[in-house]
Amino acid sequence: MATLDTHDDQLRAEALERLRKRSEFWTHLVVYMLVNAFLVAIWFFAAGGGFFWPMFPLFGWGIGLFFHAWDTFRRPPSEERIRREMQRMHPGSAQ
Repeated sequence: MATLDTHDDQLRAEALERLRKRSEFWTHLVVYMLVNAFLVAIWFFAAGGGFFWPMFPLFGWGIGLFFHAWDTFRRPPSEERIRREMQRMHPGSAQ
């Protein structure tokens, strides 16, 4: 019974971590959109449509947002991939 409780606790902790990561990503996305919309508005009203300088923060921050999404939504490795990697690390062991 203790093993089942430990397994449930581990699953709960993993689920909470995934939910926390998703919440942080969506917050990051909203902040990205609001700040960059503000920068584009500044560009539009101040520069009157001149050189589009907001592309620099849009692109730079967008790279960070892309990797944040990748970290948040990628699937965890399968047990098969883990087993194969363990065998590669220690080829002499038979499992």
